[in-house]
Amino acid sequence: MRNQIRKFLRRESGAVTVDWVVLTAAVVALAGVAYTSIQTASGGVGNGVGEYLSAKQVGN
Repeated sequence: MRNQIRKFLRRESGAVTVDWVVLTAAVVALAGVAYTSIQTASGGVGNGVGEYLSAKQVGN
């Protein structure tokens, strides 16, 4: 019984899966931060362009 427990504790086949899960979670978190940052910055630019275009007159 002790041998089986020792063999089980020494196996590392599941460690790779844990590494991929952690890596994937980090990538998703970074993507969320980047999306939020870009969305916030582009909102101000969009408002500025809208105000500029609203102030312009069309015609002669």
